[in-house]
Amino acid sequence: MDHELFPAAPFPAAAQRCAEVVLDNLGRQYPYAAHHVRRSAEDTSMPHELHPAFGTSFDWHSCVHMHWLGVSVLDSGALPEETAAELRAALGANLTADRLAVEAAYLAPNPSWERPYGWAWLVRLAAACSGSDDAGLRAWGENLAGCVDTVAGLATAWLGTAEFPVRHGLHTNSAFGLAWMLDAFRALGRTDAAQACEAAARRWFGDDAGWATEWELSGQDFLSAGLSEADLMARVLAPGEFAAWLGWFLPDLGAGSRMLAPVGVADETDGYMVHLHGLNLSRAGQLARIVAVLRDAHDAGGPPAAAASPEPVLAAAVQPLFAAGLKGLDSGDFMSTHWLASFAWDAAESIEALGEHEPA
Repeated sequence: MDHELFPAAPFPAAAQRCAEVVLDNLGRQYPYAAHHVRRSAEDTSMPHELHPAFGTSFDWHSCVHMHWLGVSVLDSGALPEETAAELRAALGANLTADRLAVEAAYLAPNPSWERPYGWAWLVRLAAACSGSDDAGLRAWGENLAGCVDTVAGLATAWLGTAEFPVRHGLHTNSAFGLAWMLDAFRALGRTDAAQACEAAARRWFGDDAGWATEWELSGQDFLSAGLSEADLMARVLAPGEFAAWLGWFLPDLGAGSRMLAPVGVADETDGYMVHLHGLNLSRAGQLARIVAVLRDAHDAGGPPAAAASPEPVLAAAVQPLFAAGLKGLDSGDFMSTHWLASFAWDAAESIEALGEHEPA
């Protein structure tokens, strides 16, 4: 194991820092970007009326993944008792059956709303709750079942009709949403929805080759479109098959590539510029997961010997990206803190898992 690349604690005081961020976010009703389509002059509902569970944290999807972060931190068992109790109370006040029924009822007649980013975080939240050993968290998972039913139906319908994926570095990126929905639906035993995700991934991305690694960055990305696609296909293809696919998809990816280089943020108060902190973090997590699958492929015999594995180059890029992204948490500005901690925790989990995955 390379302890320099993958230290045991890549995110110092992660649980306490993230718990504080979650508690702050869940207590902030404003500012809030509603993204609600008003259909008449009489439609004057406030965010907390439309979204009694997810009506804080600046917008709906950020509030959902703040709940995912809170559940993940609580489930880690790494919090002091007093902080854990405070966090459990804040999450439990929102994740009630009644409040979540309102959320499901809002999603159902608005089939393109929060698609697929918000959907992915919602079912990921449900999977985190349902997979816990904590009875209280599992009860929240039961309360989320109606939301999962709704998203599974919406996602299956969408994936059955959409001809083309969305390929950019923002919320509507198809590959990023599909990757987390696929994991969550599998974990929740939603076989039909998981199969729909897998079929769409193969249809949309299975024949892709020659991704333009040096062209994909824009000034407000928080996702690498190319790595999001690779992260998804690593879940869909067997390790050896994925290694071969990655060679076709990213044939020129190497040290010095812009796709692997950390980027900075010139203005921490600009809600779009700070997306680049998220780009560093999401790239770090995606690369860690991709490297793990490449190691599995190598252990199983790997791709043909003539194909040099990009694994060492990708592995070396993980920690610099992660360290650069963490600077967004240190800024203290709400435009960063209402969402970045979720990406930091996610990346840290993948980095720690990779640190425990020694190549053969």
